[in-house]
Amino acid sequence: MDTVSDTVHYVFLAAAACFVLGLHLMNHPRTARRGNTLSAAAMAVAIAATVWLVADEDAISTIGWLVLVSGGLVGAALGLWAAREVKMTAMPQLVSIFNAVGGGAAALIAVNDLLQADHPAGLGARVSLPGALSVVIGAVTFAGSLIAAGKLQGLVSGAPVVFPGARLLNVLLPVSFVAGTVWLVLAPDSRTALYGLAAVALLFGVTMVLPIGGADMPVVIALLNAFTGSAVAMAGFVLDETALIIAGMLVSSSGGILTKLMADAMNRSIMSIVIGGFGTGDSTTSATGSGAPAQVRSVSADDVAMQLAYAGKVVLVPGYGLAAAQAQHELGDLAKLLTEHGVDVSYAVHPVAGRMPGHMNVLLAEANVPYTQLKEMDEANSEFPQADVALVIGANDVTNPIARRPGNAISGMPILDVDKSKSVVVIKRSMGHGYAGIDNELYTDPKTGMFFTDAKKGLSELKAAVGEFVG
Repeated sequence: MDTVSDTVHYVFLAAAACFVLGLHLMNHPRTARRGNTLSAAAMAVAIAATVWLVADEDAISTIGWLVLVSGGLVGAALGLWAAREVKMTAMPQLVSIFNAVGGGAAALIAVNDLLQADHPAGLGARVSLPGALSVVIGAVTFAGSLIAAGKLQGLVSGAPVVFPGARLLNVLLPVSFVAGTVWLVLAPDSRTALYGLAAVALLFGVTMVLPIGGADMPVVIALLNAFTGSAVAMAGFVLDETALIIAGMLVSSSGGILTKLMADAMNRSIMSIVIGGFGTGDSTTSATGSGAPAQVRSVSADDVAMQLAYAGKVVLVPGYGLAAAQAQHELGDLAKLLTEHGVDVSYAVHPVAGRMPGHMNVLLAEANVPYTQLKEMDEANSEFPQADVALVIGANDVTNPIARRPGNAISGMPILDVDKSKSVVVIKRSMGHGYAGIDNELYTDPKTGMFFTDAKKGLSELKAAVGEFVG
């Protein structure tokens, strides 16, 4: 290797090492921001090194440079805009779009390399096999992530979308992947095999995600993230680029582990999620499901404020309703006020209490909630029996005691043991169902008070009322 390519190679290895360290730092909320910054800086350096290598080799035309620079500027501008303007409630959709971009880019890299005119007919499995896998995984990720983003945004129904023969099609399409991959390995110069493989993979990405219900979206996002990493790693093998292989495998392995953890948190197998059918989207039907008024105890802001002000221990349970109302700052302010008054306050965060892994943690971090107050499910469940009040804000299925009984959509799913608290208050706009589409028995528990209001408005009222009691 010449001096420049040798230097760039070591820069890539250093960047890959920073990716590993950055991922390690993301293990804890205190260091996650630092890990993200380190990983972003390493990626910026790797991009700069790539441009340097291309310039040194003089392997690109003037038009090519214009395309390269334009793409970089547009991508940077979109990334900056997304970071500043996209609301936290829309972050799951944004992550799905990022997954789509990553998978699509990896597929295009493989397609471009396999179409290179200077490749001999006998290209060999070393390039054609990972190339075919990159096309398949990348195309599936691209199409599937777009459908997932559409479901999260409400552009596609959050309910499982099933058509006659859908499951048979989802069996036949992967079989065609194998046939198409073998064809491409044996005839790497066949454009019919390449384009056919890409088209079938795009179709499977759509048909795979459409039947999956909204309740499974956190797991789907993690799974597609793992797919993105695998596609990138395969593209790294095609280009013979070590840093790309390492970065892709880091994303793939971490995404795979996260997918398993999220599936376990819902007591669902990954296969059952891919087969689909769980979750029907938010509904506005009554809790009884029969149209009859549910037997619930309605409470006012003053009632709840008095309970909170005179409590010794309060556990706050945020759900997607908190995110939808963008009420994380109001919740943080209320918790701060209670803490200053001497109340022991903590947050119980369920692994799937949102529409993407870690959604609630990110929202609460944005509101400057102390990390020491955040409790994961197992730790939080040990505190509920000692809690004077459990305040549930927009959480539904993850607090439903019916999960402890067999024979329903969420049977066996680990839940937050909110009903074991001495008193429960639920802030919710209506008696509508969550994604599982079933009644929440917590709402009709005699010790539960329902505060019917928008989360942001209700928390603001509670803060004002508590201030009067403790003032």
